[in-house]
Amino acid sequence: MRYSNRQNLTAASESTSRLMRRGALWAVAGAALAASALLVRQRTREAEREHPPLGEFIDIAGVRLHYIERGEGPPLVFLHGNGSMLQDLVSSGLIDMAAKHHRVIAFDRPGYGYSERPRGKIWTPQMQAELLHRAMLYLDVEKPVIVGHSWGALVAMSMALDFPQNVKSLVLLSGYYYPTARADVPVMSLAAVPVVGDLLRYTVSPWLMRLAWPALMHVMFGPPPVPERFSTEFPVWLALRPSQLRAAAAETAMAIPAVAALRHRYHELAMPVVIMAGNEDRYVYYYLHSERLHKELPQSTLHITQDAGHMLHHFAQHQVLEAIEQAGKAAVDAQPNQQDEAIVTQFRPVGRPAASLLH
Repeated sequence: MRYSNRQNLTAASESTSRLMRRGALWAVAGAALAASALLVRQRTREAEREHPPLGEFIDIAGVRLHYIERGEGPPLVFLHGNGSMLQDLVSSGLIDMAAKHHRVIAFDRPGYGYSERPRGKIWTPQMQAELLHRAMLYLDVEKPVIVGHSWGALVAMSMALDFPQNVKSLVLLSGYYYPTARADVPVMSLAAVPVVGDLLRYTVSPWLMRLAWPALMHVMFGPPPVPERFSTEFPVWLALRPSQLRAAAAETAMAIPAVAALRHRYHELAMPVVIMAGNEDRYVYYYLHSERLHKELPQSTLHITQDAGHMLHHFAQHQVLEAIEQAGKAAVDAQPNQQDEAIVTQFRPVGRPAASLLH
């Protein structure tokens, strides 16, 4: 009996010790997360002080949108990709180059840069297209050529499908158009999961993403190196704020169902479309998406830039500008009663050989 009591006391002591160790570990983990949250908050404020808004603000349907406007001439609208913001487009040089002959408007899409992304809505391409279409009407932007990069291409197509009367033509860069398996979805969409995602975004996700940033840029820009101007001007920590990480994660999670819903409407596009991609794109394979979309749209033209990756607009600026001019001219030249063949002849291969534009 005495031996049994000693056993019970020993077991109780070991159990208490385990509980204390677990409690200590939880306390340390909680303290570490709290400290990380404070550092993330501080770094977010510093990033916003160091990189104030580039443009102006408008309020559309209760959503505050940030945009820049430059130049005069035929209207041209730029829509950036997932995880990005206006500084990506500005650092590519395209905004200033296009503004020499166009009235250029570029938006921070909802949740990116300094544009709001209210919770309680699922910001599908169609939802964003409706909001940005209303913003264009507010700014008196009539029948622009719309240039969409990557996820922005889905928004551009949604706007053309839902508001065709106010879109002249499309230039689609490095787009993802059909449901295909994506290895990035399980990992990169985790920050959008309720509760768990909120905890991660405000504590460890920004630091993990900062560590992964060089490798991510290698995938996005490669095989060419990341341009020096992008490295200098793009505000990395502004892109790693918890609010923007949530938007990027949500769009990663939404990519496959979004294109699954849109793909059945592509045939409705009647306006001229220029499809552009890099043959070395490691993020979206051009032959599964850009080539396939071109085959589905008889009024489209396809330009594949050799030795270029996903961030095509940083390496083929002159090609993109020539495509914009050609898309705009095709929309003007095409008459309502013309045959599709006549429309296609407006799309001659643009400019100089693609490889000569790379650096």
